[in-house]
Amino acid sequence: MADEPAIAEPDSLEFWVTEDEEADGDTMGVFGRDREAVLRRVPLGALRKNLTETVDALQALFEQIAERGGPMPLKEVQLSFQVSASGGVQLIGSSQVQGTRGITFVFGH
Repeated sequence: MADEPAIAEPDSLEFWVTEDEEADGDTMGVFGRDREAVLRRVPLGALRKNLTETVDALQALFEQIAERGGPMPLKEVQLSFQVSASGGVQLIGSSQVQGTRGITFVFGH
């Protein structure tokens, strides 16, 4: 039997970002207000690093909150974030961010 070639992991993923993000560097990612959205490749190395750091910090925070218990225990957390063209991650803090789309993670146990 011949060895099958290893499937290479992609080094980037396509994301919709605002058109002028490239000039700005690392600004908001998915859809900025009144800007043209364009499809760009985002480097996975930077995205992986930033997502890992963000999720690790949030998991530690949520663990501390869940340990408190009480009459209203934490059962689920939903977070939305945006990805910049350079692989940056920005959490969306509230529903007051008008016209913004993001990716939602749902953490539960």
